[in-house]
Amino acid sequence: MGVDCHLICSDSNHLAKPPVLTGPVLDEEIDGVRVHWLRTRKYKGSASIGRIISWLDFEWQLFKMPKVALGVPDVIIVSSLSLITILSGLYLRRKYRCKLVFEVRDIWPLSLQELRGLSRWHPAVLVLAWVERLGYRHADLVVGTMPNLQARVTEVLGYARPVGCIPQGVDVAPSKITQDSHPMSPSLPKGKFIVAYAGSVGLGNALNSLFEAARALRNRNDIHFLILGKGELMETFQTANADLPNLTFVGALPKSAMQSVLDECDLMYLSSPKSRIWDYGQSKNKVIDYMLSGKPVLAAYSGFPSMLNEAGCGRFIAAEDTGALIAAIEEFAAMPKPQRDAMGQAGRDWVLKHRPFSELAKAYLQLIEKIA
Repeated sequence: MGVDCHLICSDSNHLAKPPVLTGPVLDEEIDGVRVHWLRTRKYKGSASIGRIISWLDFEWQLFKMPKVALGVPDVIIVSSLSLITILSGLYLRRKYRCKLVFEVRDIWPLSLQELRGLSRWHPAVLVLAWVERLGYRHADLVVGTMPNLQARVTEVLGYARPVGCIPQGVDVAPSKITQDSHPMSPSLPKGKFIVAYAGSVGLGNALNSLFEAARALRNRNDIHFLILGKGELMETFQTANADLPNLTFVGALPKSAMQSVLDECDLMYLSSPKSRIWDYGQSKNKVIDYMLSGKPVLAAYSGFPSMLNEAGCGRFIAAEDTGALIAAIEEFAAMPKPQRDAMGQAGRDWVLKHRPFSELAKAYLQLIEKIA
């Protein structure tokens, strides 16, 4: 959109595969954006101490990084995670006398408290709470991917301040939404109602209810469950449910092939644990993928609702309620296919209309122009 953008990021990530750096910085251009990779300490687990050390290393590498060639910015956007980068953002704002945007994609330290059970008095929680409050108070603009972040900011600060929402989106270019075929597709069970989950298989995904439902419905020869993804609990769930004939595990697929597999499914499943995190809403890439598939979505989610209810393309049920999940799956399985197809198409139409990156970019620029 004619904006001169630089992206500065770490080469340490437990989900993505960044380029291999031979020096402290690697500069490249991707789709017109100048990307500057910083070589940082590597870590193994998403919840490891090594990850925290890697965050701190990023701040040090960012501080040392030569910045003359970047020019003087009008606006700096600090996109969490890592939350700690807001400290660097505050420093750079003062250095360049520019504006600072604090973009929140994960609410920390609440995630540590809710998903890892840490006390509010744990040293890591106390430090991150201080950083969170600092960012909310002193950034020129706070933006979140979640639709109800305003409530969190008000809760932390004790007073209200404007908060923008720029959720996850989709590239609507035909080459991006036309997906490659995948060799797994022909091996999917034929003539069965397929319930699919695609995403991480870990502590934060609350998949126990889905496996309990699969076990309860193992004698329903017309219903089959499909798990697409990987994570720290994948082997545990595979071992525990190896006896189920109505359950298939598949590893993570390349994003380019995901839609071709989802096309063969009938119902997309989304789950989140009971948690205060979801009081502020969610904006997950998998919801975008699900809605693009043109299939209805069943969400076991007890938080602030969005997207599915706005599009009319699925249902919310209480999180971690196996009985409600079984009843909903049987209800969708009994639903006439034209009715399910219409529901799924409504979701696809809605996401293509309301979540294109081009529209989100315009909305983001409008927010930034108010402070620039």
